[in-house]
Amino acid sequence: MNSGDPVKLKILVVDDDSASCGLMGVLFSEYGQCDYAAHGAEAVEMVTTSLDDKEPYDLICLDIMMPEMDGLEALKKIRETEQAHRIDIKNGAKVIMTTTASQVSKTMKAFHFGCSGYLVKPISKEKLAKEINKLPPRRSPNAQWRGR
Repeated sequence: MNSGDPVKLKILVVDDDSASCGLMGVLFSEYGQCDYAAHGAEAVEMVTTSLDDKEPYDLICLDIMMPEMDGLEALKKIRETEQAHRIDIKNGAKVIMTTTASQVSKTMKAFHFGCSGYLVKPISKEKLAKEINKLPPRRSPNAQWRGR
């Protein structure tokens, strides 16, 4: 990869709807490699494993409403896991919450737990690009947004 190429991100897409996961996988594919989780508990487990392996996720797209563990609880546990691995929130994974228009108030609670942004479904390539471009730069020396 030459210095002008964008940095490829390690991305986790979390949604209990397989059609939504597939669509988001296509949309996120230009930004990096996607892994998938069907619910919050699985996402927390995958994040923990990635941190243990020293290959953390750069970006997590997390649905608000899911069975077993919703997006808010998953986000809270992901941040706790990062702290346990001595990762400050500003150096942790960027998290974009996904929601329906009727759930936006719940999404606002996610900012309290450290989410970086949110998208209202249905998600388009344009909406995703706009949200990605608003993300703060990653402070980790080994991964930065948009090749900065």
